[in-house]
Amino acid sequence: MTSDDTRNTAPTVLLRSDGDVDEEILAYARSKIDAVVDRPGLPAVSGVVRIMHAATHHAERPWSATADLRIGRRHVVVLAEEATGPELVDHLQDRLRRQTDRTAHNTHRTAAPPWRGGPGTPSDDKTDPHPA
Repeated sequence: MTSDDTRNTAPTVLLRSDGDVDEEILAYARSKIDAVVDRPGLPAVSGVVRIMHAATHHAERPWSATADLRIGRRHVVVLAEEATGPELVDHLQDRLRRQTDRTAHNTHRTAAPPWRGGPGTPSDDKTDPHPA
C-alpha cells in the first residue's frame, strides 16, 4: 500500500508511505517533520520523507525511513530504522533536527571572506587611506 500525504496547503516536504503504515503514524510523523522544517531562520526546505513498514514478521527493525531534503542550497539525506512506528518517527525527528541545525549553521556565510574579494577589501573602500 502506497499513500501520499495531503494537506490543505501544499507541503514543502512530502510524506510518503510504503507497506502497512496507518494514518496515526503518518499524522505523528507529519507533526514531527513540520516541527523541524518550519522553524524561523531555517532556509527554504523541500523534499520527500518515506516511511516504510516491512511485511516480514521476523525482521528485527521492520520500520525504516528515508528523508531526502534540500535545505537552501544543500542536500541532506537522513536514514532511520526502528522496531516500532513511534520510535522510528522520534529517531527520524532527532536526526533531522541535527542535520538541519548543522546545515543552517553552515549556510549563514553568504559573502566571500575579505581575502577572497568579499566586503571589507581595500578596493571596496571609497576613501583614500593616503590623501595627497
